[in-house]
Amino acid sequence: MAKLLDGKILAERIKEEIKAQISSLKFKPVLASIMVGNNCGAASYVKSQQKTAEVLGIEYQLHKLVQDSSEAHLSDFIQRLNVNKSVNGIIIQMPLPAHIDYKRISQFILPEKDVEGMHPQNIGKLLFGAKGFIPCAAAAVMELIAASGVDLYGKEAVVVGHSEIVGKPLTLLLLDKFATVTICHLATSKAGKLEEHIRRAEVLIVAVGKARLIKGEWIKKGAVVIDVGINRVGDKIVGDVEFEGAEKLASYITPVPGGVGPLTVMILMRNLVEAAKLQQEPKYIGEAPNSKG
Repeated sequence: MAKLLDGKILAERIKEEIKAQISSLKFKPVLASIMVGNNCGAASYVKSQQKTAEVLGIEYQLHKLVQDSSEAHLSDFIQRLNVNKSVNGIIIQMPLPAHIDYKRISQFILPEKDVEGMHPQNIGKLLFGAKGFIPCAAAAVMELIAASGVDLYGKEAVVVGHSEIVGKPLTLLLLDKFATVTICHLATSKAGKLEEHIRRAEVLIVAVGKARLIKGEWIKKGAVVIDVGINRVGDKIVGDVEFEGAEKLASYITPVPGGVGPLTVMILMRNLVEAAKLQQEPKYIGEAPNSKG
């Protein structure tokens, strides 16, 4: 029977570290959050962010734009936040309306305020193993794997899902730890090879958003299973992996909810505080944000 990798416990540990770092700052960190339209999923994530920010002593500014806001209007709004020295970090809530291209819009955020780690400059740093902001969900997965105590060196790691916010950056992070990485996606499934890859995974990460896509009996005995998926089925929230079957074979597994989610929010706040610390340095655009005198 697998041991649970509880994201809430890890989030609590990181929370105490963040509080200590905030106490050393000369100002209160400010996170600007942009939500376009009124998506229920985004609203739920915002609520979680607001609650965490309040506990940590972070100022959370929520900016709601109407559903039919143009890309030009959104980019202009981002630019105003970029030049606002009191704002330390910017996050764009997903999903965006279909007429807005997130890949293009994310490039308008200053790299030093890109606390989601999605600016091409931060992704480029990730590629070269340099210090930068790492996409929050991918960083959360790596924290959970580290908590399992498993050494990734030479391990067969399988990532299901190749999104820009999880799958792709996570692959780079796993490669940096010398895991042997396989990425599965829609074409893998259509070719009938998904089960084949899952069965040899010593470390399995699934981030697709399709309820119980991965069958419990496919899990390799002793594998570490990280389920990033959050899906509503009736009145229940379930992951992308059939938990009951997988739990019997895995050595470690994340619960859904309570696994990756709580940790992702806390890592967002950690990135914000890191951004604020960097912006406090004299070399950053003249004076420190929120400074007086």
